[in-house]
Amino acid sequence: MIFDQNYRYIDFYDMIESGLYFVIVGYYFLLFAYFLVMRYRTSRKLYWLFFSILFLCLAAGRCFFIGYYFFIPELRLPNEQVAQALMLWYRLATFCSWLAIACLMGVLGVLLFPPEIEGEPTPKNSRLQKFLTPPIKLLIRITIILIPIIVGVLALTLPDRLFMDPNLVERYDLDIDLITIWGYPVGRFILNFILLPIFIAVIPFLFIYLAIRTFGVLRRSYALNALGFFLYYAGRITQGLFELLGWQHFESTIPPLIILCSLLIIVIANNYEQLR
Repeated sequence: MIFDQNYRYIDFYDMIESGLYFVIVGYYFLLFAYFLVMRYRTSRKLYWLFFSILFLCLAAGRCFFIGYYFFIPELRLPNEQVAQALMLWYRLATFCSWLAIACLMGVLGVLLFPPEIEGEPTPKNSRLQKFLTPPIKLLIRITIILIPIIVGVLALTLPDRLFMDPNLVERYDLDIDLITIWGYPVGRFILNFILLPIFIAVIPFLFIYLAIRTFGVLRRSYALNALGFFLYYAGRITQGLFELLGWQHFESTIPPLIILCSLLIIVIANNYEQLR
């Protein structure tokens, strides 16, 4: 049998954590369907298309992470094959997560540089406005979308020695020379503690910037989006931080609960206004 009925690595806290993440995946698919069918289908706005694909990518990434953390280690296969499967699922999970960030950059690109509406006059009272012609706006939108995609492709293709958990090397007796920082894989360190915080800083602050520039319902919507996405990525970072510190009890409960709270706030934020 590929799986054994007695789990070797899953304990009580792992069961709690996996259950919470299954709930999160369900919310992701629900939000994907809602924003695609109820918002994009009726408005045909790129904003809602990016928003719906965002949650689809998050769902796919979380499914791969669930397999990576809870199910692949239980495979009754040779150690090298299990390790290869683990790294494949980790890479796919990371790639999908950065695709989600690319979708979020698409959302922000539409908000900051909305497509030109035919017949609507374009004010050009400053040098910046004169510089931001429609082709330049399109180029900026494409660029900020491509950056996370490139990061995801690098995570998908760079060697295992940059991303493999040192515990896997010890558990499966692998002959691989890891590159680590303070005992943490350098690739994961760069992704989780350098690049991801940069996007965490950019995304909420851009929503805050939009909230400052608007009024009424839109202001509340943008402000809640900023709070929701800040909490979401804070949950992602705390998961890696607790894993680094070895605080399993906190890792299994606090990050998924923060993510669930953030999803609730994002749903509330995007029901304030349909951004027509």
